[in-house]
Amino acid sequence: MFDLLYLVIAGVTMLLSLAAAGLVRYRVSQARKVPSRGGMTGAEAAALILRRTGLDDLRIEEHAGVLSDHYNPMTRTLALSHDVFHGRDAAAVGIAAHEAGHAIQHAQGYTPMWLRSLLVPAANLGSMLGPWLVIGGIVLGAVQQHAAPGLAWWLAAVGLGLFGLAAAFTLVTLPVEFDASARARVLLVEYGVIGRDEDATHVDRVLTAAGLTYVAAAATSVLWLLYWAWQAGFIGGSRDR
Repeated sequence: MFDLLYLVIAGVTMLLSLAAAGLVRYRVSQARKVPSRGGMTGAEAAALILRRTGLDDLRIEEHAGVLSDHYNPMTRTLALSHDVFHGRDAAAVGIAAHEAGHAIQHAQGYTPMWLRSLLVPAANLGSMLGPWLVIGGIVLGAVQQHAAPGLAWWLAAVGLGLFGLAAAFTLVTLPVEFDASARARVLLVEYGVIGRDEDATHVDRVLTAAGLTYVAAAATSVLWLLYWAWQAGFIGGSRDR
């Protein structure tokens, strides 16, 4: 059956994702034209921050890919892409400092980061299986309205619960990412890696744009969760499918 709401949500969430990703690429390209005041590479800036915060035993290594920088708490490694690892510009030091911020969160037992790590397995499972279980419950309820209404309800409920965990993961990610960026801004200025003028402005723009990608992801997850809850009749009353 033609579902206009499904198409609207799919279109809106796709546009949100594309707009956020496009803004990141634009802000990074602009920031790469602005040298950092201290002349450090991204790797050197991250090393300075980790050393000053007592985390100089962590590894910093070059990682293949573009804008694929991340901190791995399992191996205690900062993986920086080529342009960030070697770059001596506002984008490179900003992104590297952001990842160092995650390492500091991990070392300090930052609660949202711990919770996000706890949600990873359930979120992966929920994003893959959740919608399909909801669809299965809807279909079963429509085909066997009198034979197995309880089974259909439980199938949809389990699917929504799993998908809800995936949505919760994206929401918990928001404070983790914004806090890491806030730490990066403060420490870069405090340690003299950037000044308080043009390079600081571009660092702020890059980190803000990166944060918006996580806002878009969270909004997408919540919209789809509400959509499937409505389809299954958990909000807005029971639906005849």
